[in-house]
Order: sequence, then structure tokens, then C-alpha cells
Amino acid sequence: MDYGHDLLFGTFLTPSAANPRQVVQLTQLSEQLGYDLATFQDHPYQPRFLDTWTLMSYAAAATSTIQLAPNVTNLPLRPAPVLARAAASLDLLSGGRLNLGLGAGAFWDAIEAMGVPRLTAGESVEALSEAIDLIRELWAVGERGAVHGGDHYPVHGAKRGPAPAHEVPIWLGAYKPRMLRLTGRKADGWLPSLSYMQPGDLAVGNARIDDAAAAAGRHPGEVRRLLNISGGESAEQLVELALGDGMSAFIVSSDDPAMLERFAAETIPVVREAVAAERTRTGHTAPGRSARALAQRRDGIAYDDLPASLRETAVEPGDFGYRTVRSTYMRGGAPGLVLRPRDVGEVAEALAFARRHRHLPLGIRSAGHGISGRSTNDGGIVIDLGALSRIEVLDEATRRVRIEPGARWGEVARALEPHGWVISSGDYGGVGVGGLATAGGIGFLTREHGLTIDRMVAADVLLADGTVVRASAEENPDLFWAVRGAGANIGVVTAFEFEAMPVGELGWVQLAFDATDMADFVRGFGATMQASPRDVTLFAILAAGRGGQPPLAQVYGVVDQPDPDTIIERLQPFAQLAPLVGQSVQLSTYAAVMANATDATHDGQGEPRFRSGLLRTLDDAADAIAALIASGATPWFQIRSVGGAVADVAPDATAYAHRDAGFSVTAIGRGPVFDQLWDALATHFDGLYLSFESRTDPALVAQAFPPATLARLREVKRRYDPEPLFRDNFPVA
Repeated sequence: MDYGHDLLFGTFLTPSAANPRQVVQLTQLSEQLGYDLATFQDHPYQPRFLDTWTLMSYAAAATSTIQLAPNVTNLPLRPAPVLARAAASLDLLSGGRLNLGLGAGAFWDAIEAMGVPRLTAGESVEALSEAIDLIRELWAVGERGAVHGGDHYPVHGAKRGPAPAHEVPIWLGAYKPRMLRLTGRKADGWLPSLSYMQPGDLAVGNARIDDAAAAAGRHPGEVRRLLNISGGESAEQLVELALGDGMSAFIVSSDDPAMLERFAAETIPVVREAVAAERTRTGHTAPGRSARALAQRRDGIAYDDLPASLRETAVEPGDFGYRTVRSTYMRGGAPGLVLRPRDVGEVAEALAFARRHRHLPLGIRSAGHGISGRSTNDGGIVIDLGALSRIEVLDEATRRVRIEPGARWGEVARALEPHGWVISSGDYGGVGVGGLATAGGIGFLTREHGLTIDRMVAADVLLADGTVVRASAEENPDLFWAVRGAGANIGVVTAFEFEAMPVGELGWVQLAFDATDMADFVRGFGATMQASPRDVTLFAILAAGRGGQPPLAQVYGVVDQPDPDTIIERLQPFAQLAPLVGQSVQLSTYAAVMANATDATHDGQGEPRFRSGLLRTLDDAADAIAALIASGATPWFQIRSVGGAVADVAPDATAYAHRDAGFSVTAIGRGPVFDQLWDALATHFDGLYLSFESRTDPALVAQAFPPATLARLREVKRRYDPEPLFRDNFPVA
């Protein structure tokens, strides 16, 4: 019987305290010899042994590729809730290299001597079963609700996390019927030692595991079969154990370097070649996704029709990695399938798959930070472009740069800094290039260098029909026009070309004001900003007073000057607006300013409640803004300065047409008070910026694009996407 798993070879090392460095050196040797796995005995009551979990941490730091595992963890002396966090931590620190071997407990006299109450054989199995559930639940960071245990682990409300770096398999050291049945029901692997087995025991054990797995609704092949061996077995014996008894991992129990070298050189290649040849002859493969994962597939998606090139990286709802891709920065999502193409050809295949599923929502994601939350959905398809992240300088003389959509703006700033270049790009380094560069791009250098789209000189666009075309002023100019401001409607941009601008050191400004007279502050900020030189671009976040404190205005942004005196001179008019309660002005670089993002997984919850509007000035809207802030109905209200170089571009030059706007305002909130006060403020708007708008009312499109612009967009849409495929991100059709 062959369950089809890829073959693994490992070492089973003694954690001897007599020579602490030896076991680490043997782990390093195992890695150098090409072993897949290094495992360690776990006998915490043994005074002549190192602590196994401390050892594994040290061994992980001393190696880089080999997988690690306790063989097997003595569960009674490693309480499950703590073990779950220890295992997740080691997996994270090692880059996803941990496998968790568990045992119900043996040598009870020694265990009891360590202060742990003795359990009967039945109680030990019950405790192990409960531990498996609890460990997995503590790892399930994306799940909601409190964690509760059972009789052996009576936890109540324990918090989940951290999540391990990969789906850590749980292997059980099992011999007796109850343990074998538990293995079939819940474990990912069976890990006995051949020296403990009698002839026929492997077949009996497999049968019990298979029957229990089938009764639990699992495919028997979901349970990997591993075997501790002496290393003296012949290659022929191991081939028979692999093909006849289903063993797919052989772990050599030896601390002899010469023996490990000999086995790696003489036995492993022969076994691999013989098993591979037989599997090629029979076409035998592993079962694939587990029954649990398959049960979580969403209706309406032909998962089995997914092209082979996309299967390796695709993420389904039942996959371990789903929690890291389901949501965006602000919005909780539950897509039915997340495709993660690695090149333009795979993006085209992903789009073709989406065309065959036009009945489902489709999200295109570059980094998932988008405030609107449109790059996830419920039950649909998401095409995640994160793997397309190259940044390439095309021409030093013209400062032309080619950037793929999955790159993040913080990465772009770092890549351009050695050249002394910059592309204005929002205010957060974690934003993906693709989303911002097709919508507009209001950032810290906007007043000086324009929107992000104003530095674009060309784009490669994958159209709805699967063709890739180049868009520029000379090639497909109508498409180039549309991509700059409404790109999400037209196609998937697989690469942008920008003309960067020179930049040196600049002033990074953070000021805090007592804004007791909020309306007066807003008017003053607006007038001062519009009167400032273009090298000044400042934003403001306004908040109501709390705990007896006055309302606060936090002003931050950039003065693109390298001279401290000039920076201070530029800021003097702002310092007069209201009492300063905090200030920080420092020389910095644009890359340092944009290094404000983390690598944390996006874990948005629910629906974002962002609203957006564009204003020519702040004068007439100041009272309405002050009223909204004073109500306490919005925890976030931001004013972004536009104007300056943005207005140098003709309104009909790009699909972003509101070139006369001096300010973009955005707020988050909910409830009737917020809605009423926002509607009052909206009477002053002249357009809105869709990137900061989470509502999906079709009427918003008419506010975002003036009539002539919208009419032209619809004509371009009819030409390039006549049967709208791109319809889930503020569609113009």
C-alpha cells in the first residue's frame, strides 16, 4: 500500500548533555548531507539529556533549511496550551520548519516523579485527543470566539495565537488500538519505531488508522506514515516499506556521523529512485487537500478546473494560509478562491479562470491595503498580484523606472533612494503600487510633483479578453488616459513605467495643535496651505477632545528642502494657527518617511465605513467639519492637501479629472449622527476620490467623474471590457 506522500529522510538524535555541541553539530551535518528532517528525543525527566525544546530552538538558529521535530513530545510534561505557543513560536522563528510529534506519555514513574499526576492508559489517550484539538484551536488565529478546553485542559477564554508560519503537522507516536484510532481520526502522521514492531504490526496499524480515518470522513492518505529505523536496513527493505506498507519518511536513529554519511550517500538515492520509478509506472499520487479543506469549498467555483500552473499557489477557504489572504487592511473577507500568479502568463490564466466564473465577484489585489476594501469579497475570486513585485531602473538619464503592481511603495522608495529619485506615492509605505497608481495617488509630494499617475509614462495592461497591450501617449492613448484614474475598470496593469523625480534630504514634519476653535483652525490651515510654496505638502488629522482634553489637530507631512532654516521658515505660518502642544521637525529622506509599514498580516473585520470628498477650499466647509468632529461620531477625520502641481495638468488629460481640488477629506464613522453631519459636509464637495470611499452606491461614480469624463470612460469600457468582467471596483459601465 502506497499513500503517495513525497519521501522524507531524517535523523533521530540523542540530546545528550555530556557534549552539548555534538547534537547541534549532528543537526548541521544532517542538513549538509541532504536529510530533510532532524528529530530529537524528549525525556524531560532525564538528567543526562538537554531540554529538547531549548535544543530545537538552538538547532533552528544553527541551520537554515532542515525541518525539525520532537520525536516525540512528552505531552504530560508539556501542557498543551503552553506547548501550542512554544511550537508556533519556534515555527515562526525557524521560517516554518517545525513538525510536532506528540506522545501520550510513557515511563509514568519518571513522569510522576516530576510532579505530574499519573494517568491511566485511557486517560492518557483522552488527554492527547483533547490536546490536539486545543493546540489547533489556539493556532487558528483567524477564527472568532473564545477558546475552551475540556476535562484535562480546562481552559476558559484563552486567547488564540500566535499562528505558526505554516500548517504544522501533528504526528503521533502510537502503537496500541486506541492510539491508532486517534491517529486516524485527528493526526497528520503516524510515527512508530520499527524496533518496537513485530511482523505484521505495520499492516495492522495501517488498517486501524485507515478505518478510523474513513469513519471520521477523512481520506486515509491524509495521514503520513513515518518510521524510526536503525539505519542498518537495506535499500530494498525500505523500498518495500514505502510501497508495501505506506511508509514515506524514514528517520535514522544514530549519533554516528560516519553512519549518517554512509546512509545518505548509499541508501537514500537508491530508495528515492526506486520509489519514484514505481510511482511513475503506476501514476500513484498523494490525495491532495484534506476532506476538511474540501468541505469548505464555496459553491459555484470549478476548483478542479484550475490550471495546473495556478494550483501550487492558490489558496482555498480550507487551507492553512487562508487567514493571511482572506481580508484586507480594513475589510473582512471570505473569498472562495485566492489566486496568486507568479508572472504575467499566470495572471492571464487567472483572469481566464475568472472569465469562466463571471457570475462571481472578482477582486484584483496588489497589496490589500486599499481603504475601500474592494480587493476582497464573499464567495468570489481574488487575483493577488503580490508576487509581481519587481522594481527596475530602465534609463538613468531619463529616470525611467519599471515597477510591477505587487511592489509596495515603501519598497519603491528604498529602491530609488540610492539614485536620489522619488515618485510621490501616498502616505503609507505598505500600500501596493497597483491600486494607488491606477486611482490617482495623493501623497506627501503631491503639491510639488503632482499625483502618482502624473509621473506615469506607460503601462502594460492585461485586458479582459486575455491580451496584453501597452498603453502610453503614443500607443493605445485612450487606454492610457483611462488607466490614470479609473484603471480598475479597464484591466489589470502588470507593469508601470514612471519618470521619477530627483530628491535629496527633506523635512519630515509632525505638529500637534490645540484646536479648541476647530472651524477657525480648519480655515487657517486651508488658507496657509494654499499660500505655501509647492515644496510644502502637509496633511491634518482632526479629533474631538477626550477626557477633559481640548480637540486636537495633528499636522504632518513634508517640506522638500534640505536646509533646516528654510524648513522652519516654511512652517512659521502654520505655527501661528493655534497653540502648539507638540512638535517634531527633522531632516530625513523620503524612503525613511515611507518606512512606516509593518509586515503584519491584514486582518480587517467587517465592512469599512470610509467616506470621501474633494473641496476646492476649506473656507465654506470649515463649520461643517468642526460640527462633525465635535459630535464624536468620527474617530478619524483627515484632510489631505492637493493643489499645486496637480492643477498644472488639464482636467481632461487623465481620468482623474478634479484637478482644481485643493483638498481631499476622508472620515470613518457610522450611525445616524455621522450620516447626517457627513451629508451636511457633502453639500460643499466638488467630486470625491474613490480610493477613500467604501460605499458602493453607483451614484458615487457620477460624483467621482464629471459628466464628460464619465461618458468617455464608458466608451473606453465598451471597447476594452464590453461584457464587464471588471465590475466590482466602482464600475463605470
